[in-house]
Amino acid sequence: MRKNRLLIIGCGDVLIRALPWLTHRFKVYATARNSEAAAKLRGVGVIPVLCDLDQPKSLRRLSGLARWMVYSAPPAPNGEEDIRCKRFIAKMERYTGVDKSAILTPRHLAYISTSGVYGDCKGEWVDETRPLRAQSARAIRRVAAESSLKAWARSQKIKLAILRAPGIYAADRLPTERIMQATPALIHAEDSWSNHIHADDLAHAVSMSLFRGKTLRAINVADDQPHKMGDYFDLVADSIGQPHPPRIKRSEAPAVLSTSLMSFLNESRRLNNYRLKQDLRLQLKWPNVGHFLANK
Repeated sequence: MRKNRLLIIGCGDVLIRALPWLTHRFKVYATARNSEAAAKLRGVGVIPVLCDLDQPKSLRRLSGLARWMVYSAPPAPNGEEDIRCKRFIAKMERYTGVDKSAILTPRHLAYISTSGVYGDCKGEWVDETRPLRAQSARAIRRVAAESSLKAWARSQKIKLAILRAPGIYAADRLPTERIMQATPALIHAEDSWSNHIHADDLAHAVSMSLFRGKTLRAINVADDQPHKMGDYFDLVADSIGQPHPPRIKRSEAPAVLSTSLMSFLNESRRLNNYRLKQDLRLQLKWPNVGHFLANK
């Protein structure tokens, strides 16, 4: 039976993990910025499409290529808009505006966003109806991308799923270097809540969102157990036989920690994952970080 075409924009680690399931059901295409990246994609059964989201002319190759899409490319590193996402939509609209009945006009789209769009929630439980109050520049660009994609999806009747992911971890994506360097964490009483999802579970959620759930719907893709950030580092330290990171007061942190680390510490929230299980009917392979670390 002839397979539907799926186009992946930004085929990084998470989407590579999803490929065994996706290539069984789709003829998969993915963007590649250079010949080296293209060769890697061919090696995992994907047809590469040479293009660069920072080079608008190259995006013409994507128009009309597939009805099913996953957008996983990060925003550009500056500005308040996600100009890469806007360029992509502009090229797609140029095609779909010509003939909306064409067989390869986009009809299904999954977008990997970030839970950072909620901003600081003072440790409260957060579901997808929470107003978006992004604080960091990168999260502000994600809010802009979500808005642009929603407008496009409404106008073209595309089934859109927005997957808001927190900290992504895996065996090769743990903060081991930070722990080996004994980078301090905050004392428990002043620490921020953090949320996590294993890369395999996020890959599964992306795949399921193409078939399940409601359109124009955001979904928190988080596991079942938020952690205070320092407690998360302690779990990882225990798993590699290292001492727990030293603890400091929040008032001491700006003098010790990087601006990037402080931006994470300045936001605290606990993600409700009800929609993940209800809409996508997803069973988590790793329901919490501790379960993974005990079995890795």
